[in-house]
Amino acid sequence: MLIRIYSYIKNLVMANKKENKTLEERLRNIEDRLEIYSLIAGHPLSADTGADYYARQVYMEDSVFDRGPLPGAKGREAIAGFLQKPEHKQAIAGGLAHFTGLPLIELQGDQAFVTSYLQILTPDIKGEERELPNHGFSKGYRIHRVLANRWSLVRMEDGWKIKTRKLIPLEGSTDATDVLKQGLAIFADQHK
Repeated sequence: MLIRIYSYIKNLVMANKKENKTLEERLRNIEDRLEIYSLIAGHPLSADTGADYYARQVYMEDSVFDRGPLPGAKGREAIAGFLQKPEHKQAIAGGLAHFTGLPLIELQGDQAFVTSYLQILTPDIKGEERELPNHGFSKGYRIHRVLANRWSLVRMEDGWKIKTRKLIPLEGSTDATDVLKQGLAIFADQHK
């Protein structure tokens, strides 16, 4: 996977040079990616702490959050409200941990598309306690769910904002595979 990402970045740099992009355009591309990485990296922290202010800052007023088989939300306030629901607070109190993979970013002018994996981890309260040298005892964690994550973002005057987010469980469905394939489309385009 790292080789593929390295190859992608290398091809991106080469494409920027071939397209005769100015240094300013190339720098903007890098800055956009770093801003988007930071925005996406904030999600697990906000979900695991109930920080609804994060959602209010990074989602657009009319954003849509599609959670696949689970109830979704439309609008910034409804999305932020998820983080304050009693059942979400109960999950946080139980040790909820969102763990994401490195997101793949595709920039298209003032739009961006991000594809990533999301694991939802919880303490394994029924697990056997084990010791890890220098790290103490633990019953460990279990993976509750693994999901495909697809975000669409729009550049606004005050930075990148989330327009839509689609979250589909990786349980053998073609919907989840299709979400992941959308992210890989940038590689397919490079081989045409």
